[in-house]
Amino acid sequence: MDQRRITDYINSLDMGHGPLLDRIAKEARADFVPIIRRETAAFLQTLVAAVRPVRILEVGTAVGYSALLMAQSMPEGAHITTIEKYEPRIPLAREHFRLAKMEDSITLIEGDADKVLEQLSGTFDFIFMDAAKGQYIHWLPRILELLAPGGLLVTDNVLQDGDIVEPRFAVERRNRTIHARMREYLYTLTHSEQMKTSIVPIGDGVALSVKVQGENHEKN
Repeated sequence: MDQRRITDYINSLDMGHGPLLDRIAKEARADFVPIIRRETAAFLQTLVAAVRPVRILEVGTAVGYSALLMAQSMPEGAHITTIEKYEPRIPLAREHFRLAKMEDSITLIEGDADKVLEQLSGTFDFIFMDAAKGQYIHWLPRILELLAPGGLLVTDNVLQDGDIVEPRFAVERRNRTIHARMREYLYTLTHSEQMKTSIVPIGDGVALSVKVQGENHEKN
């Protein structure tokens, strides 16, 4: 089975997400800005439509594309908090939120996620992780504190273009630390009593983790 042909077929069915988002995606890819893949974009919107979260947290805004995708599917009255530390992209993300008339529904917090996550209060029904892959394992304890019982954690790019299945020394030296940390992250998610996790081989791999409610969660 040719995975590339399957992906091309899935993408051929994509009707787009409106003129603004389609333009943002086209410009981002032309400028090599890391945004989610086309098939992952549709998957993310479907998840938000199914879960209907009221409070959404995104770690990694980039130019605001995925936040606006989620905003298109979230219920009325929902709110997105999104974190970005790369300063050159922040004004563009804010402009995109303004053009989409979503400034009141999306709050962009500038800064390193290490510090910002510690400062957040309350819990979130839906958390989307799409930032520095090597930091996921370090952020996870705080992410689990912020995720409401029954909430969904969505982590993008977990298969690392197939590198995740390779042994350490088959991976380029510069990628070995991220490779090791992502393996640790996925192992932790799939073996945690707090989470029920499925790894979906769509795009560059998406991990879906639901925070368990009830006795198992209370014991932790």
